[in-house]
Amino acid sequence: MLVALVTAAVVGLTPGAASPLQKGLDGVVAIGAVAEVRDGGAVWRGSSGVAELGSSRKVPVAGRFRIGSITKTFVATVVLQLVAEKRIRLEDSVERWLPGVVPNGANITVRQLLNHTSGLYDFKDTLPMPPSAEFYALRYRTWTAAEQIERALANPPVFDTPGSQYDYSNTNYLLIGEIIEKATGRTYAEEIERRLIRPLGLHGTTLPGTSTYIKGPHPHGYIPKDGGQLDFTEMNPTLFGASGDMISTTRDLNRFFAALLGGHLLPARLLDAMKTPGTSGGSYGLGLSWHDTACKVRVYGNDGDALAYQAYSFSTEDARRQVTVAVTPHLPDNPDKSVDAFVDQAICR
Repeated sequence: MLVALVTAAVVGLTPGAASPLQKGLDGVVAIGAVAEVRDGGAVWRGSSGVAELGSSRKVPVAGRFRIGSITKTFVATVVLQLVAEKRIRLEDSVERWLPGVVPNGANITVRQLLNHTSGLYDFKDTLPMPPSAEFYALRYRTWTAAEQIERALANPPVFDTPGSQYDYSNTNYLLIGEIIEKATGRTYAEEIERRLIRPLGLHGTTLPGTSTYIKGPHPHGYIPKDGGQLDFTEMNPTLFGASGDMISTTRDLNRFFAALLGGHLLPARLLDAMKTPGTSGGSYGLGLSWHDTACKVRVYGNDGDALAYQAYSFSTEDARRQVTVAVTPHLPDNPDKSVDAFVDQAICR
């Protein structure tokens, strides 16, 4: 599919708008935070807190961060482009693409993987987590999707009938990554790079593979350890794989979602499918989530938790108003409510 580039004038919002936004960002509960707010052609960028504990260095406004499960929206977009090209069908079974891998795979579809209605056990729940000593020991371990999937599928499904319930599982997107490779002969990372990153000019966005570093300017991220905060900026992102390994910037995420919601990446029927919940009354479609702000304006996007980084990117349906926020949380404090308040402020002005 030919990808149309999205352009926007990068100009500042009026000082009267910028000051409240900075105050709102300062209210986000985190070690550091960075945000970009767009309103038509006007753009506001700001940061708050510190880039590294023990220093006064500011969070770089154009800094990079791990985006966690926002990766899933990129992966889903690639799958839907392959659907548009008639190379994959949403109703294809997992067994069709990955024979013998998934028990009951003949009754689980690509659509159900994308919208988390497969019932498959989440591999994340098989892993040690902080403050377990085993968790810290695995920091630089390289994982393969096959071994993570095997760990997950050693557990029974969380419900028996695929498609009947919603249950968020990272295993779904590890399988989707494997299906992309079967369908194209290229990894999901290669397909995201050639279909989305390069055409859209997402210069701050990478799929790091096994690299433990965040290249370029970035805030440090932390996790709890022994009553303090351990710098966890460096880690092997194969832990997340196709479910959440990407690195990006606030500018790039807003640009991506503007292209997606603006109809530049998918045919209208598939964008509509992306915005259709997997279960009645749900708020998660095919790699895309949504919620209503305090002013009753619905926003579409995704959020992601990458242990030491949390990211949130939401846009109005017409992509005129957008807000992307990334934080380095002071765990175990949860920044969700304070970020929600900032998103409301940015969208409802």
